[in-house]
Amino acid sequence: MIAFGCTLVRRDFTFDAAFESAALITGLIGPSGSGKTTLVNLIAGLLTPSRGRIAIGGTVLTDTERGIMLPPHLRGVGLVFQDALLFPHLSVHRNLTYARDVGRVSAGSISFDAVTGVLGIGHLLDRAPHTLSGGERQRIAIGRALLASPRILLMDEPLASLDSARKFEILTLIEHMRDEFSIPILYVSHAREEVARLASVVVKLDHGRVEGVGPTSGVLD
Repeated sequence: MIAFGCTLVRRDFTFDAAFESAALITGLIGPSGSGKTTLVNLIAGLLTPSRGRIAIGGTVLTDTERGIMLPPHLRGVGLVFQDALLFPHLSVHRNLTYARDVGRVSAGSISFDAVTGVLGIGHLLDRAPHTLSGGERQRIAIGRALLASPRILLMDEPLASLDSARKFEILTLIEHMRDEFSIPILYVSHAREEVARLASVVVKLDHGRVEGVGPTSGVLD
């Protein structure tokens, strides 16, 4: 369950949005400047709201009334962006295990073999990031986020830089990942067809406010 309700006031923009979703994949749509990235950054703890509350499952990440503001590294949030942002000096294997190796994750929550198996990346482990295709880099970025054993996975335009064939490949992998690991995903995209395929609940933002929330077919129609 995602329970989100936050206000963030800036000089030129006021974000004031609230929604709840128990879906495994919640889609987040809206035009450029509607507040999608602001919402993602508030969940990740990269922004502090003027007031509000954010909870994932039974864990409260932010509650301004109670003085709760967990730092980003304690939130259990996995992030996947348009750019895979891999460490260029580390092998694929080291990129995947980075969070575990620096002590940010207790071992054993999600197994390395399960992630590499679902994402089909076992044969890439000894490779360097610069030798990978765009689709392969994005698989590694998703795997690294999963291996941090997150409470929620935030995917912000993860397919925007890929061609049609690679997009189809990664969409299929996201579906497999949803079914295998049951980690809630907030999927942000301008591409309505991606959201329609993946999400069972959609949140529509405009001018920093929720314009609609509900079953995918109802919000996208």
